[in-house]
Amino acid sequence: MPDKTIRKEDLVQSIADGFQYISYYHPPDFIKSVYQAYLKEQSEPARNALAQILKNSRMAAMGKRPLCQDTGLATVFLKVGIGVRWDTNCSLESMVNEGIRKAYLHTQNPLRASIVTEPLGSRLNTGDNTPGVIHMELVSGDSVQVHLAAKGFGSENKARLLMLNPGDNLVEHITKEVASLGAGWCPPGILGVGIGGSAEKAMLLAKQSLLEPIDIQELIEKGPSDDAEALRIELYQRINQLGIGAQGLGGLTTVLDVKVNHYPTHAGALPVGLIPNCAATRHISFELDGSGPANFELPDLTQGPEILTKEDESITRVNITGITKDEIKTWKAGQTLLLSGTIITGRDAAHRRIADQINDPEKQSYFRNMLKDRILYYVGPVPRHGKEIIGPAGPTTASRMDKYSDLMLERIGILGMIGKGERGDKTIAAIRSNGAVYLVAVGGAAFLISQSIRKARVVAFEDLGMEAIYEFEVKDLPVLVGVDTEGNSIHHSGPQKWRQFLSKTK
Repeated sequence: MPDKTIRKEDLVQSIADGFQYISYYHPPDFIKSVYQAYLKEQSEPARNALAQILKNSRMAAMGKRPLCQDTGLATVFLKVGIGVRWDTNCSLESMVNEGIRKAYLHTQNPLRASIVTEPLGSRLNTGDNTPGVIHMELVSGDSVQVHLAAKGFGSENKARLLMLNPGDNLVEHITKEVASLGAGWCPPGILGVGIGGSAEKAMLLAKQSLLEPIDIQELIEKGPSDDAEALRIELYQRINQLGIGAQGLGGLTTVLDVKVNHYPTHAGALPVGLIPNCAATRHISFELDGSGPANFELPDLTQGPEILTKEDESITRVNITGITKDEIKTWKAGQTLLLSGTIITGRDAAHRRIADQINDPEKQSYFRNMLKDRILYYVGPVPRHGKEIIGPAGPTTASRMDKYSDLMLERIGILGMIGKGERGDKTIAAIRSNGAVYLVAVGGAAFLISQSIRKARVVAFEDLGMEAIYEFEVKDLPVLVGVDTEGNSIHHSGPQKWRQFLSKTK
């Protein structure tokens, strides 16, 4: 009888290999679904965003570099057979974290470490993306089933818990909640819905549902067989009628699928967990039975969609170095630009440090000299590897920097910002009153965007790691004007236009 003992090194290596694999390979069902959305999309901004996501996916797979600069919080679901025998003295948690550490510190494909300790205090980066979030379940059998997910926090930050009454209209509440999420979760993606149990059980159900394959079109074709499947279809159709579209720019596809998991609950409540997954959908499963580490099948890249785009006459090339307010006044919301020249970067930690030091006259002068009349890109890039100038460097969620908008626009004097997702009303007002702009780069196109960066150097706050301030020299960096100097927002006008269009075509 073969030995069924599972060795520590097999689990560690399998977890490391799995997280590496999903850092640059999308699940095939996701690519197929995005491509179908691309083919039917009628909104030009949304179609271009979908094209960038597909091109980025192919380039990341071929280059074996991350799909997204946010390489995610490592989440591991374990179903451990009650008969499993282990060849180790280590805890299961320590073995899992060793695998995560090995994946994120890989010498050929280093991933971005985003985990910080002491969330209420210093928030120091652990440097290796540990600890992961681990869910363990004891089941029958003598094998270990493992499901890995690398969840970016642009979408995780949009998770919601609804504690509804038993008679409440689920579809109305969920649709209304999704409409309020904006675009920071990088649609199109999958919406996970967990119903029942307790508050924490509903959220776990929602997270687990995101591990399931995309199959909504097949479900629509065959028809629902129970209430949960009927709910999936109705939510899928209602949410896509919102017209939010890819990256929130307005369009036909906001969700690629809706997943529903449910569990018995208390008679007096209806807990509902909502967790969206973004355009960097990353998960994979494997099983260990003592026969060795997991093997992951390499995808056939020749079978994937190849998006060939030609340059549109409406695209404007811009030399961003030394740009003036008079020049940016000519840009209009929804206009596509290709930026060349120098830009500066900065995100959460850098903004927070500037805010803490700005009242020191010497520091204020220093920050103004560095940032005044510049375009600021919200980004935390992946560590560079080999001959790379910079690792994958896609945009982070811009709304997190909204509370610093007055500081950066009025006291520092930046001319504009680049990020993903919409801006709040107060920030839009500050953009308008300061004659500034907000530009949108595609979330989920990090590797593609990094190819536009020709030089990169740290100019401040090197101790912040991936949140340091860089100066980038870029060539044809693709962006869309999200908010123009008059305060017009594509994230307002785009969805409104397509919501009206879709309401007429029901």
